[in-house]
Amino acid sequence: MDTEGTYDARGTGAERVPRPAGPPPAAPPPPTYAPQPRRPAADGPGVEEWLRTPRPVREPGVWRYGHVPRPPEKPEGVSDRSLLVGVLISVLSGLLLWSLWRNGYIPYRLVPLKLFTPGDWWYAGTFGGPRTIEGADALTVYEAVLFGLLVYGCGRLGNWSEIFRRHVAGRGQPFLGLATAAGGALAELLVWKDAVPLVRPVLILVASVAGGEIYQSQTVVNVIYALIALGVLWPFARLGHWRELVAARRGRAAAVPDAPAGPPDAPTPEQWPELREAGMRDAAEALTAEVRTGRMNDVDVARLRHAWSVGRGQPERLAALTEAVLRTGGAAALHPSGARDLARRTVRHDLLTGQVRIGSCTDDPHNPYARRGSGVALEPALLGTSLLAVGPPGAGKSARLVRPVVESLALQALAGRAAVLAVGGAGGELGPDDAFDVVVRIGDPASVHDFDLYGGTTDPDEAAGVLAEGLVGDVTHLDSRRAATVLAQLLGPYRAVHGHFPGVPALRELLDGDTAAIDALREALGAGGHQSMLRELEARTRQKGGAGDPGPVLADRIALLDRPAFAPFFATGDQARPFSLRSLEHLPLRVRIDLPERAHAEASRLLTRLVLAQFTAVTAARTDRSLFVCLVLDDATHAVTAETVRGIRRLRSVNAGALLTLRTVDDVPEGLHTALLGAVGCCMAFSGVTTWDGKRFAEVWGKEWVETREVAQHAVFADQPFTRALHGLRKLVTGKAVTRDAVTVRRVERERWSASELAYQVPPGHAVLSVTTVEGEHAPPLLVTLDG
Repeated sequence: MDTEGTYDARGTGAERVPRPAGPPPAAPPPPTYAPQPRRPAADGPGVEEWLRTPRPVREPGVWRYGHVPRPPEKPEGVSDRSLLVGVLISVLSGLLLWSLWRNGYIPYRLVPLKLFTPGDWWYAGTFGGPRTIEGADALTVYEAVLFGLLVYGCGRLGNWSEIFRRHVAGRGQPFLGLATAAGGALAELLVWKDAVPLVRPVLILVASVAGGEIYQSQTVVNVIYALIALGVLWPFARLGHWRELVAARRGRAAAVPDAPAGPPDAPTPEQWPELREAGMRDAAEALTAEVRTGRMNDVDVARLRHAWSVGRGQPERLAALTEAVLRTGGAAALHPSGARDLARRTVRHDLLTGQVRIGSCTDDPHNPYARRGSGVALEPALLGTSLLAVGPPGAGKSARLVRPVVESLALQALAGRAAVLAVGGAGGELGPDDAFDVVVRIGDPASVHDFDLYGGTTDPDEAAGVLAEGLVGDVTHLDSRRAATVLAQLLGPYRAVHGHFPGVPALRELLDGDTAAIDALREALGAGGHQSMLRELEARTRQKGGAGDPGPVLADRIALLDRPAFAPFFATGDQARPFSLRSLEHLPLRVRIDLPERAHAEASRLLTRLVLAQFTAVTAARTDRSLFVCLVLDDATHAVTAETVRGIRRLRSVNAGALLTLRTVDDVPEGLHTALLGAVGCCMAFSGVTTWDGKRFAEVWGKEWVETREVAQHAVFADQPFTRALHGLRKLVTGKAVTRDAVTVRRVERERWSASELAYQVPPGHAVLSVTTVEGEHAPPLLVTLDG
């Protein structure tokens, strides 16, 4: 296997990869470096574009790849109907006032003008009109000024600016440019038809400033007319952004960068700036060429970046990595399996952030405004706090949650950043066989891997404690510590004699108290001089059959595994090569365990408990915690015990996590409901949960302060006869009594999601998800469409 010195430097070479029982197969030849086009996804962008796509830092659970924040929420404004009615009323009112003005129905209309002009320009009296030409010209300018004020006042009264922003400017270009052009043409028509007093007032003002002789030149008149026409079009051009529209049409629009541009020679992401800064310019040039020619995919990029970050403080590893890059390009530092990608992807992944997209937030009042429509993703920072998903069969837990997460962790394992252990029923939806390095099919004779009941440990007490959790952890009236003591009293002596722990048949005989097996073990201990272990065995012999002896229960449980279908499995000794969970300590393995749920349901539950107990014990004891390790249980029914809940709570501190799915919370002992929901940082309630399960999630998610509006209608009583008559007429016409609304606004504390809402208002294909990061940052429960 071609590790290029990346994984071997940890002391985790190829010899640590679990082998099947029997002679190990020959090591595969080093992968041939054959350049071929690769893409981050089947329908996604190229690697170069994928690297350049921004990934802004957002709240936990947001799909960061290409994320665009939602525009700020606009306050509730006037409705479109009210705006249109206001515009119509303002226009009609303006026309009425202008008509009354022009026809002289408004008294004292010329008084302000006469106060500022000579008296000999006007006839005597309040209603006297202009006597001279100067008075007529002053009246023309005066009317033009009043007309402008009238238009301005009607525009403010009718809120013309809001309707323009909402229905014209809001539709963008080219509609904005066409609408303003049509408005400008209409304004020009009204001006030159003298319906709008503009041309004559301008000519009068120019003559009063420059003298009337200026109009003797036709050229000057034409220039003035052109300036008037341009002055009328100018505000429409500003409103319609005509210059930008014309420039964009001609391809000369200047792009405004969202962020300050760096120096001209600053390397872009596909040019590997971190390698250039470290002086590895040749390696950076080689990888840049690989990216631009399409000979690398997103897994290669993530793997090499991880290898660089891991070996940054070790010069010898950096030298080996540089040499491998110059020799094989993007095929350097390969995964021990030699794979560079999965054969098939079902969802979208972003390996730079480690996210997998599982859906999007719906436009629902329960979701914050800023999160509506944004993508929802999971990543190791969230899975490190563990995730509990609850939903009935057929809700989509396996296909829409478990499969995407397992696929994401498998890709990250190929990048050297994670290890995944997926456990589910045979024939499940955890992924094809070629997506895993190890596939353990318990109960299938064709399986090439066995399973180690003792988790790869050599300590009898540790092996007894883990095995006791798997065998009797769900028995409420039995203390698992006493069961562990009984197992230790048998496992220790047996290992002292044989050098390994007993297989299932031998352990069953010892737990049953078989006289021949006990005597043979006693004689072997005496002959070997193992006096301390002999005392352990004698103590077990004396305690057998006593009150509260867990031996019979342990024997009955181990008998579930002593079946003909499991005969080739769980073997021990020198010839056995079972798979051990301790292989996940350092190697980025992809492991799947298939359980015989249909034919051996109780045995499958026992093994699920055992795997969960072994996982929590192994991850807590490992010393190198740079690799994220995740356990995915497709069905954790009757697998959770008090000890494993404590182990799940410790996972976030050892860079590990677990994903557990349940059909109902009642699949866990009632005394562990609160402890389990408190141990996990991420909770997910699928469509179809019961109100009992919904109540537990509602308690976990708590309450929030909301503002409520209560409207009460009170009858209006009239005291005057005329008012009572009007109220009676209104009731006769509308059929309703005259009332008035009393609005009360209060702040109250309500549940984020109530039990009934979770049970009856979550549509099919949806789920309510809350997430928490390892650092403690959290997001509220969100209604998610599972369309990842």
